[in-house]
Amino acid sequence: MDISCNSYICKDEDGNVLISLEREDEAVLEKNPLLTHCLAVVKIGNDYLLGWNRWRSRYEIFGGCVESGESPRACIVRECREEVGLHHADAVFLGTMKLLLQPDYFSPKERIEYGGLYGITLPYTDIDDLYAQVEDKTEITKLALYSQIKDKEPIARIDEELLSFFE
Repeated sequence: MDISCNSYICKDEDGNVLISLEREDEAVLEKNPLLTHCLAVVKIGNDYLLGWNRWRSRYEIFGGCVESGESPRACIVRECREEVGLHHADAVFLGTMKLLLQPDYFSPKERIEYGGLYGITLPYTDIDDLYAQVEDKTEITKLALYSQIKDKEPIARIDEELLSFFE
């Protein structure tokens, strides 16, 4: 697929492209047949929380695939429980992401997918205490604040761009 230089928000190190973020109603997203995943930007104070993805070897925001019969909201609540240790995530719907994804573990083909983007605000908390509650420590092996790792550690480019949509 041809994505012109002026028609997208950003492109990551793997060639994946964040085409747009549409500020539409969450009910519209739920009916989208190309919905595959949901992501959450988690804020603590004026900073952002990221998790180290063991398989991708970089920091990312949190989220994952929508399971069969699962709503986008149920997906992000489950993913935040598994990856952040939040059992009562009060997620705000920020919009629908449209992405052009390159062949990967999930598909051998380049494809367009849609995902829900949510924002969660936490009161100041100790990162180590929060990590102790993470359920999926095989995928997320550590947590860090964005300000402490920016320009020092690898961060998923699209995820870093998505932080700006929840200020």
